[in-house]
Amino acid sequence: MTQGTRRGFLKSASVAVAGMALTRDIPAWADSTSVPGAVQVWGTYREKRHAQGESLKWKPASEVAANAIVIDAGAARQEMLGFGAAMTDATCYVLSQIHEEQRAALMHEFFAPEEMALNVCRTCIGSSDYSRTVYSFDESEQPDPELKKFSIDHDKAYILPMLREARKQNPELFLFSSPWSPPGWMKSNGSMLGGAMQPKSFRPYAKYFLKFLEGYKAEGVAINAVTIQNELDTEQDGRMPACLWAQEHEMMFVAMHLGPVLRKAGMDTKIWILDHNYNLWGRVIDELSFPPMSAYVDGVAWHGYVGEATAMTRVHEAFPKIGAHWTEGGADYTQPDYLTNWTEGAETFNGIVNNWAQSITCWNLALDEVGKPNVGPFPCGGIVSVENGTQKVTRTGLYWSLAHFSRHVKRGARLIATNGIGGGDFEHLGALTPIQGLPSSDIVDGKMRTGVTHAGFRNPDGSFVMVLTNSSAATKRIQLLMGGNSLEVELPADSVHTLKWS
Repeated sequence: MTQGTRRGFLKSASVAVAGMALTRDIPAWADSTSVPGAVQVWGTYREKRHAQGESLKWKPASEVAANAIVIDAGAARQEMLGFGAAMTDATCYVLSQIHEEQRAALMHEFFAPEEMALNVCRTCIGSSDYSRTVYSFDESEQPDPELKKFSIDHDKAYILPMLREARKQNPELFLFSSPWSPPGWMKSNGSMLGGAMQPKSFRPYAKYFLKFLEGYKAEGVAINAVTIQNELDTEQDGRMPACLWAQEHEMMFVAMHLGPVLRKAGMDTKIWILDHNYNLWGRVIDELSFPPMSAYVDGVAWHGYVGEATAMTRVHEAFPKIGAHWTEGGADYTQPDYLTNWTEGAETFNGIVNNWAQSITCWNLALDEVGKPNVGPFPCGGIVSVENGTQKVTRTGLYWSLAHFSRHVKRGARLIATNGIGGGDFEHLGALTPIQGLPSSDIVDGKMRTGVTHAGFRNPDGSFVMVLTNSSAATKRIQLLMGGNSLEVELPADSVHTLKWS
């Protein structure tokens, strides 16, 4: 990244117009004469992968570019929990098969605070579609309401060891867990594949959650939060572990069973609802409007396969004390840009955090080169790909997207306002390609994409972080404005950059 010249970079506007822009768009505290420190820069574009470049320097602002972005450090929003990916059965198995020394190095890279610093991960309560087999923690052929056959022994082979290793690398790792299906005997179709939940199973299912949490804790892996059901509005045509939950059933289960059971047991595990797409925001508002349920709810888990990230803002405006967490999203390993789609991931993340999400958790952390193990129908790829036989590890485009956030935005950071003077931002985006369906054209929902998106943060130590993406095919030169100071930044085509300063 290089600084463009002021003459080539700024629009040729009159001093009077520039002054009006400064007066209109820069907050009152911007008359500060202090100049921020040197700006460290990391970039991913062309052959570079999160490569550190030359530092940049702030200067007193005298003109305002038409595409300027104003950083308002005084407008702090949500507190960030962190970034990570799913530790599914498939992921844990793939990691467990890597040679010990190589695996130790990879786990250090993923989780150590001085490396990728992943600090929020998702686990599965029983089988997901990314498992070696379909299984639950109570495989009774007959109804077992007393859970006499409950066992987490399946997870002791490689899932719990990998989770312990991750927590060893990062003791602050936040784990949340989601079921893809209750045991088949709890459902109307008697199978973990498709079907719907039966209200008569609510009592034993709440106990099932409690025994899972207690069992994991006894194995040294405390779980910080649970969701009720992964993607509760689809049964996936019976092709994989899945379960339909009617809205009133989720409300009854949390209010009358799971919430009281966990509270009585003294568990501090948080409850997140929905765990499904943006377009179900109306359901969320209805559920949170029911006090017997909302009394137990800490947050909402969101997916971006359908709808827009602004759904999270709608819910936040109605229930500002309820957290928002983006809990699933990945890429298709069959797509030609699987290893290079870093801008698509990063601009998606910008849209997510700008709509009040406190955490971002991608889908499988590691899979093999053909998206296996997998008992389901979808061709998802891992954040890293581990080749069968050679055990060669390939870092994908989404890995590099994640690195620009997880390596720099610390837990407890606050999102700060970053506003484009010229408009054209598309913070409504919240979908990854190709599975999540982000269009590759320059038109999104009838709006022209400028190619540049942004998100700003202030870390607990006072440092500032700015993530900038340029998804267009042309170099973009932009101006950042902060506290009466200006920074000129050149963003190559198809690039992601992280800036950090004090």
